[in-house]
Amino acid sequence: MQTVIGVRFKQAGKIYYFGAGSMEIAQGDDVIVETARGTEFGHVALGPREVEDAEVTLPLKAVERVATDEDRQQVAENRAKEKEAFRICEEKIAARELPMKLVGVEYTFDVSKIIFYFTADGRIDFRELVKDLAAVFRTRIELRQIGVRDEAKMLGGIGCCGRPLCCATFLGDFVPVSIRMAKEQNLSLNPTKISGICGRLMCCLKYENDVYCERRREQSALRKAQAPHPGSRVATMEGDGKVISISAQRRSATILLDDSRTIVASWEDIVEQEEDLSDVAALAAIAMLQSENGETAGERPYKRNGRGREDRKERSARGDGERRKKGARMEGEGAQRHRADRFEKGGRPRKERDGKGGRHASHDRSAHREDGRSRPHRNPVKPQEGHHEGRLPQEE
Repeated sequence: MQTVIGVRFKQAGKIYYFGAGSMEIAQGDDVIVETARGTEFGHVALGPREVEDAEVTLPLKAVERVATDEDRQQVAENRAKEKEAFRICEEKIAARELPMKLVGVEYTFDVSKIIFYFTADGRIDFRELVKDLAAVFRTRIELRQIGVRDEAKMLGGIGCCGRPLCCATFLGDFVPVSIRMAKEQNLSLNPTKISGICGRLMCCLKYENDVYCERRREQSALRKAQAPHPGSRVATMEGDGKVISISAQRRSATILLDDSRTIVASWEDIVEQEEDLSDVAALAAIAMLQSENGETAGERPYKRNGRGREDRKERSARGDGERRKKGARMEGEGAQRHRADRFEKGGRPRKERDGKGGRHASHDRSAHREDGRSRPHRNPVKPQEGHHEGRLPQEE
């Protein structure tokens, strides 16, 4: 077990722990401690307390002594020197024309180092500026670039709530703040309303976020549909309507009724409608009419061009074999009748070939049917022996 105290070096700075040793130190005292930057003057924010050795970050430095009136006078003189150093540094920055803004100057307790805080859009080459400042102050110079939130913390100011900034008053460290926190609290997403003077999201969005998250978890555990959804249809004591917005903190909802009136009702007095009652009534009326006619959607016969499904079933039951036989029989009878007509009229085939495979000179292409239609294609008739090629044999 070790006895430690919490020391703060700025009004709203971080708390660092030091070993109290055998000295009697109470909360609110001023002490002199040794830090990585040198000897520092600090204020005891947390009184002595016993902690386990595993919880202490080693090496743990001890308090040198309790501050005296001379030490406090030294701190006041350093504050006066900081103002003069701030003016000199601004002149050097203007002479070098560097794109940087000086925010503050800090002297260590023993004046062994001067720290200059500045802001800039990007990286700045300030090596020549450090040489100029070291030639004037004859001590160690450190230039530290900070962000816009740290700038607001150092300068201070009044927030949109009318109170001093939280970061400059009591916040020891910055916590991450996201836009999701504003959405969960049903706040306006206007950047001018949820941003602080630093241009970032306000730190106070984090204060009530845990309460909203815990309440949402409790509601999910009890009843997920306890809060109506925006845009859903609900039934209230004054009539049916549509949910416009909800307030999780007040557990109420703003509803636009069907008669164009707007009311605010609690969640317990609202019943969310899952289906439109008018559609349900229409469907019930259609089902009643169908039951009276003795037909339903599945039993109604399909009719097209005056024929029902029975006709289609009978036609399909005949099979493809009967159709193929009937078509072949009709084709054979027509071909025989056509050949008989051709022979009776003394016609001859369109294509005749001689023994050598060439066309005969006496082939007549001008032969046509009397009705003007072209002859159908058929195989040519081979000439027989003892007859002239191209002529049909005569009966004896």
